[in-house]
Amino acid sequence: DVQLVESGGGSVQAGESITLSCQISGYTQATYSMGWFREVPGQGRQGVAAIDSNGIESISDSLQGRVTISLDRSKNVLYLRMFFLKSEDTAVYFCALGPTPLRDQDGTWILDWNYRGRGTQVTVS
Repeated sequence: DVQLVESGGGSVQAGESITLSCQISGYTQATYSMGWFREVPGQGRQGVAAIDSNGIESISDSLQGRVTISLDRSKNVLYLRMFFLKSEDTAVYFCALGPTPLRDQDGTWILDWNYRGRGTQVTVS
């Protein structure tokens, strides 16, 4: 079975940084797109960043300059680093994975995934 397990969330002060990890197991396809999304109750889901099997990265326009995404293939860990955190970054962050792009060509984030983790809470105060 494919499993995605996030970690690294917590409570941080505005202006600080945080690194989230997503441990991936059981996915064997050579083609993939994996990424991070966040969800705030009552506000829906928002795409944060994605990376695909060609190494192409995509960052949400509103988060450009404050977010990086990376994949450690040797450990099967997907990372999300966020800098200069703001209170509006408070959300549950989860990783998602599938064989098809997580963002379409016009920049719209795909909110339907083959696999996703349960998420990790990030609270910025």
